[in-house]
Amino acid sequence: MLEICAIASGSNGNCYYIGNNTDAILIDAGLSGKQIINRMNEVGLNPAKIKAVFITHEHGDHMRGARGVSKKLHVPIYITSKTFFGAYKNMRPDNPNYFTPDEEIEVGKFTVYPVQKNHDAAEPCSFRIKYNTKNIGVFTDIGEACENVKSHISICDALFLESNYDEKMLWDGVYPYFLKQRVASELGHLSNDQTFELLEKHTNGNLQCVFLSHISKENNTPEKAMERMESLTDKFEVKIASRYEASEVYTIK
Repeated sequence: MLEICAIASGSNGNCYYIGNNTDAILIDAGLSGKQIINRMNEVGLNPAKIKAVFITHEHGDHMRGARGVSKKLHVPIYITSKTFFGAYKNMRPDNPNYFTPDEEIEVGKFTVYPVQKNHDAAEPCSFRIKYNTKNIGVFTDIGEACENVKSHISICDALFLESNYDEKMLWDGVYPYFLKQRVASELGHLSNDQTFELLEKHTNGNLQCVFLSHISKENNTPEKAMERMESLTDKFEVKIASRYEASEVYTIK
């Protein structure tokens, strides 16, 4: 059995669960430890199965709860040294486990592949997690998908993939111009159109499900993101990762 769940996804906090019968890992801890545990319990996931937490980058919506989760669940936090020292001191976990991008990490029966990416952070990474023959990708906060990211996405059986903004909503919206530029830059986020192109051109026939993730509250809507992906739904399932509650627990076949 392999289960996945978006515990939280958005600028208010990000956390993604990948688990088998006995072990599980979290990618990011952008909510408090208490919130993460509560959301897991609400959808029937056992927090005691968590064996490690991996941090993608130092922004608060991805690691503000790392210290709390580590202490509550007594689990290690995997983080690059640049990300650790780029974070605010009050967010830095005690006794971090440093990793190097593109270096495989074994946690129980999981193999975790940190994937360097483009984002405005010290040393941002996404992750591909392998269990038996299945691969799960967590790819958010990507300004522009490099060949490294594309190659890992192309072998995934399920994805948490950013679909952050709608182009028209962003440029017609209330953000100041410099922030619009940042979001749309190669170090910002993926638009609905960019996400569609990734899914159309760089996924394989094994892909079962995509959770559209990190959807902007101001510059996108779940409906617009889903509408953009409509023509792909005959190839794989497309679902929404919510900022307000844990998603459904999805079982990989």
